[in-house]
Amino acid sequence: MNKLDFLNKKVDQIGFVVRDIYQAVREYYTTFGIGGWKIYTYGPPLLKVMKRFGKPFSYRARIALSYFGETRIELIQNLEGDTVYSDFINAHGYGIHHLGIYVPDIDAAMKEAEEAGFAILMEGGGFGLDGDGYFAYLDTDALYGTTYELIQRPLRRHDPEDVYPQE
Repeated sequence: MNKLDFLNKKVDQIGFVVRDIYQAVREYYTTFGIGGWKIYTYGPPLLKVMKRFGKPFSYRARIALSYFGETRIELIQNLEGDTVYSDFINAHGYGIHHLGIYVPDIDAAMKEAEEAGFAILMEGGGFGLDGDGYFAYLDTDALYGTTYELIQRPLRRHDPEDVYPQE
C-alpha cells in the first residue's frame, strides 16, 4: 500500500450524523455556547455532482456547520437517499461519522487514496458560488474505525438557508 500524507497535516473537521439538525444545533448552543451554525441542504440543486460508488445518484441531507475552537464541526441529517449517512445510522445509530481532511487538490488526493487501496464510497461537488468545492468519503471504517473524508473547500460559499441562533 502506498503511504498517504493526509493525516500528517491535521484533522480539520469532525462530522456527526444526527436525527434532527435543529434539535442538535439548539443543544450545542444551549449546552456549550457553540453557535453561528450555518445550515444548508446538500443535494440538488446545490450539489452539481453526486456519486455513490462512482455512479451518479441523488440524495438530500441537511447540514449545519460551525466550529469547536478551530475545528470545523459538521452536523448531518440524512433526509433521503441511500448514502454513507444512512449506512452509518443502520450500522451504528447516530454519532461521530467521519474525520475530514482539507486537501488543496481533490482530484490528486482521490487518486492517491484509490492507488493506496481505498475505495471512494460517496462524493459530491459544485457547492461553492463558483461551482467549486468537492468532498469524497473513503472506505476506511473497517480498517480504522472511522470514515475519512477528503475536502476541497470552495473559495466562496452560498448564503446559508438558515442560521442558528438567528442574528
